[in-house]
Order: sequence, then C-alpha cells, then structure tokens
Amino acid sequence: MDAQSWYLVQTKPSGHAMAQRNLLRQGFEVFLPLQRVTKRKSTRFLNDLRPLFPGYLFVAVAAVSAPWRKVNGTFGVSKLVRFGEKPSAVPNELIAALQARCDDGGVMLPPAVLSVGDEVQVLTGPFAHFAATVDSIAADQRVWVLMDLMGQITRVALDADHLQRA
Repeated sequence: MDAQSWYLVQTKPSGHAMAQRNLLRQGFEVFLPLQRVTKRKSTRFLNDLRPLFPGYLFVAVAAVSAPWRKVNGTFGVSKLVRFGEKPSAVPNELIAALQARCDDGGVMLPPAVLSVGDEVQVLTGPFAHFAATVDSIAADQRVWVLMDLMGQITRVALDADHLQRA
C-alpha cells in the first residue's frame, strides 16, 4: 500500500459537510476539525459546531496513485489547494497535532490545564469571545475569571471547558 499524505481541500461555500460526506463515500480518509461556537440569535444564545478552518478540510491521498481529478470532481469540493503544478502535501506532524487536540468526532477539546494568571477567551455562553484573566480555580473545575464589563472588572465563575487560552 502506498504511503498516504494529507492535502488541503477548498470546499464550496457552506459545503464542508457535503464534501466530507462524499469524500468518505469514495473511500478517502478525511479530517475536518471543528470548534464549538456560540452565536446570539435574537435574545437566545445558540451553540453550534463550525469548521476550525472555514472553507477547508484535509484529505489523505496516496501520492503515487494521485486521484486528483476524483477529489476535485467530488460534490462540495471546489479544488485541491496547490502551489504550482501539483497539490502540496500538508506536513503529517501538523495533522497529527491537530488530531491530538480533537475528540473522536473531530471537535477541538479545551486545553487540559489552566493556571492562575492565564489570559483566556470565553468560548460559549453569553460571554462568548470575551477576554478574561484566570483569578482562581475551584476543585469542581469551576474557574473564576476577571472580565472587563462596561469599564468594571467583574469576577465571573465559568466551567473550565468553556475557556481557551488566548
């Protein structure tokens, strides 16, 4: 069996799920890293999964057989990203590092350890996308952070898995 390399695939607008599904049907190995995001819709906050790299996903292909046309002709795929004549391989170490930070479904996991004084970003909830500083960490994985809200430094308790190092 040929050694496989990872390549970057540009998907059509909002076509990442279709491209992933159709590439998998054809027997390709596909990696689409996702992240949890919170969006505000009217008065509610909705949690959703979005691609870590919007408009792109990774596909593993044996470089010797090089079925570029088969990949490019897949519904949902715009094109393989290339520099010159042939698509350029993404380093396997980069893909391995990304996969190590994801769960089995390809969803990015929160950082394992936070410590007092770390600069963090809130990932979900009403404070999504806010920057904060870790003030203290409770035994039940509650993290107390300091946030600048309307000119006042406010102490807020959040779950550790709702935070990401900035």
